[in-house]
Amino acid sequence: MTAALLPLAATDTNQVHLTAQTRIVAAVIALAFMLMILELIRRDKLQERYAVIWLLAGLGMLAGAAFPGLLELVADLMGVRDTNVALFSIVLLLLLGLALNFSVLMSRQADQITRLAQELALEKARAQRLNGNEPDDPARAPEPDERTEPPRQAPR
Repeated sequence: MTAALLPLAATDTNQVHLTAQTRIVAAVIALAFMLMILELIRRDKLQERYAVIWLLAGLGMLAGAAFPGLLELVADLMGVRDTNVALFSIVLLLLLGLALNFSVLMSRQADQITRLAQELALEKARAQRLNGNEPDDPARAPEPDERTEPPRQAPR
């Protein structure tokens, strides 16, 4: 008898049941999130190119609150029975995409920092040459002074 009830339980979990209160709370949270993104832009804490991604995420949260059946449709398109699995899969894929995007940006910025440091070193060397001061050549070792004694080793 329990085996006959299992298919019924599986179909019940497929549907999204949100009360009006839950939908309102979810919509308020989505709107607060989007307002926070706009405030970060206003304070120059977040660049506009990244804000677009976060505002789209906020719109997705708002759409999920306004149309709870939308997640059911997405789950059907993904071929999963449980809407929770679909939701977590979407969130996981979005977070992986963001992590990859930020890794690419960090790699590009590391290359730019290296290039800028090299250009700065070359500019400093040129400026020293123009001022008549030869830059210290790390390849040229200072000649030892004959008057100094070699360092003594400590007794063992």
